[in-house]
Amino acid sequence: MSGGSPLTRSGTSALPGAGRTAVVTGASSGIGAATATRLVAEGFDVVLGARRMERLTELADSIGARALPLDVTDAASVEAFAGELDRVDVLVNNAGGAFDANRVEDADLDSWARTYEVNVLGTVRVTRALLPALVASGAGDVLFVSSTAGLVTYEGGSSYTAAKHGLHAMVGALRLELVAEPVRVIEIAPGMVHTAEFSLNRLGSEEKAEAVYRGVREPLVADDVADCIAWALTRPHHVNIDLMVVRPRAQAAQHKVHREEA
Repeated sequence: MSGGSPLTRSGTSALPGAGRTAVVTGASSGIGAATATRLVAEGFDVVLGARRMERLTELADSIGARALPLDVTDAASVEAFAGELDRVDVLVNNAGGAFDANRVEDADLDSWARTYEVNVLGTVRVTRALLPALVASGAGDVLFVSSTAGLVTYEGGSSYTAAKHGLHAMVGALRLELVAEPVRVIEIAPGMVHTAEFSLNRLGSEEKAEAVYRGVREPLVADDVADCIAWALTRPHHVNIDLMVVRPRAQAAQHKVHREEA
């Protein structure tokens, strides 16, 4: 996906993100890291936020971005992060994750609380903290990386689907509330994405994590989602991508995945 480069007043070509500051949360790996890299290439001044500062700083140094510590589950951390920013034109709310695959009858309530805290409350904290700057920019974007799990439920996914359904509902309400403001509210909902950590964090072992993708020809990778994010953010500002669902071709629905035999 790509769009034509805008022209500056002098008539020379400019990158789409030139002069705009983009914040990416959960940027130390996976979709967040890929998005940060892509937005730098699009000309954005990118600020990375995550807890793992060693990894975050290494990425920031390699792509020409700025790294700041951010724990979305900690109100003081979010406040300190926001206080370091002079301006914000774009917020990519990417921090999130799944931490179990239990049935409801075997629910781990600590895992449920962690899932909701990271995916919903953490996102609300960051959005609330940066929303005044997004409005003040005159052409702000707040983009949420959600999931098809926020649209469809499935067995063994109760904690994650409940949290992502909550996030999806919050995004819809926010779009209604901001309709009179110069801020777009965008949601990108990926399906199966093969990243290094998502399934590992959820299932606890490399073997179980790899089994999720076994036999699936060309699952999405982080760069695919970053491409969708960059495309949505670089549309003319009157164009709002309310919701983009993106899956690999091998995944026709949440529960329908074609797997090739070895």
